[in-house]
Amino acid sequence: MMAVIPATWDMYDLIQGVLQAPWYHMVFEVALVLLIMKIYYSQSFSPDKTVLTEKEKETLVAEWVPEPLAPEVPDDHPILVGMDKYCIEGQNGKYVKVNGKSCINLATFNFLSMVGRKEIEDVALQALKVYGVGSCGPRGFYGTMDVHIQLEEDLAKFMVCEEAILYSYGFATIASAIPAYSKRGDIIYVDENVGFAVQKGLTASRSNIRWFRHNDMEHLEQLLIEQSRLDKKNPKKAKVTRRFIVVEGLYLNSGDICPLPKLVELKWKYKVRIFLEETMSFGVLGATGRGVTEHFEISPDHIDLISCSLENAFGSTGGFCCGKKFIIDHQRLSGLGYCFSASQPPMLASAAIQALKILQDKPHMLVDLRENSEKFHEKLKGIPDIAVVGDPISPIKHLVLAEPAGDPGLDIRTLEMVVDTAMNESVALTVARYLEPEEHLPKGPSIRLSVNCELTQDEITRSVEVIQRSFQTVLQKLRTRSPEVSSPLESVQQDKKSEVASR
Repeated sequence: MMAVIPATWDMYDLIQGVLQAPWYHMVFEVALVLLIMKIYYSQSFSPDKTVLTEKEKETLVAEWVPEPLAPEVPDDHPILVGMDKYCIEGQNGKYVKVNGKSCINLATFNFLSMVGRKEIEDVALQALKVYGVGSCGPRGFYGTMDVHIQLEEDLAKFMVCEEAILYSYGFATIASAIPAYSKRGDIIYVDENVGFAVQKGLTASRSNIRWFRHNDMEHLEQLLIEQSRLDKKNPKKAKVTRRFIVVEGLYLNSGDICPLPKLVELKWKYKVRIFLEETMSFGVLGATGRGVTEHFEISPDHIDLISCSLENAFGSTGGFCCGKKFIIDHQRLSGLGYCFSASQPPMLASAAIQALKILQDKPHMLVDLRENSEKFHEKLKGIPDIAVVGDPISPIKHLVLAEPAGDPGLDIRTLEMVVDTAMNESVALTVARYLEPEEHLPKGPSIRLSVNCELTQDEITRSVEVIQRSFQTVLQKLRTRSPEVSSPLESVQQDKKSEVASR
């Protein structure tokens, strides 16, 4: 009882406190108590329960139409049709066998002809007998093998960096690296022409994205200046906001090389970090194939993170990042593709080690690749009715129509007809494909051409002649359409129906 009723002196203090309290305070408390009592004693609203008969239930179930799991894909989608039309038999080397026909391969990224090298195949077979096919575990859970550590050490030494980290999937490399460092509230300045893997990494980071025009350093600096002004207005927020520039060394979507010297200048001027995606430039640019840093003779120490792929010039699979030790160690704990994916198959890690040795022993392959790229570029420029997009030394070229129809669908179909015509003359080309609904910007229709270091002068000349004849044949056919066809689009549609019927 004494625990419930306060002592006499405490009761006196309580009464005095109530009497000395402002009147409006007492009114508010009394009103609050009354409101609580009203809510407590009032009856809760209970809507009338609708009871359905068995017949009504059966009718509702019969009328229900589930939402499709994915949007319907037409049977004549270009990618699905292409999978049936261009079935590869054997290796994707300098020559590729498509539906039984041997063709010069200008479609895949086998820049250094690592695919099919006997010394790589022998090493891979030896590793297969020792380690088996796969690792069946992430790197942190019994998925790390001695060949993974050796490959990371070799790549770090080759790239003149402190450490390297190996991923089992090339696409996941940069897509995992970006969100490992950049988080919500941070700012990323990105070239609008970056590839889809970079775009997925940006989405996963949930950072604030600032797009700048392709290779336009003036536009990038304008964005940096604008942000500097905002930082001065809110220095407290600026202190905890990290800033990154993400670019590609050699752009897959255009064949252009990034202006790295200017980027490094802006990095130090505005205190930002640079992430360099070298999927296409690794093993391609530079005197020894180290990429765009070596091409411009810039120390890798000026780049905060370099991401590369082993799936193109090296003919293996997977990718890697390299840089300072503390930066790479952070990825071992935060890189999703590293932490949660099975490690690279040891057989393919061994193949990559051997490919790196071959590149170091035979640097003339890079000279041959550069010369072939320049020869191709010069000869392609002489073809009428098309424009060549890309740097002359880039092994990636994009061929676009000089006078597009204004309808991307029509232009793509026209380019597909060129590819089919060239295939009939044993030259394998490909139309560049994109996930249009998910791309940051729509990409113009083009034929993407890849150069190989082992192509001879005769093969280059013959390939360009076939490409020129293919364009002339297709464009002439569209220009001299039959009287019953009222537009080039109808002409293309007629040809498409004939092809489908023949297949």
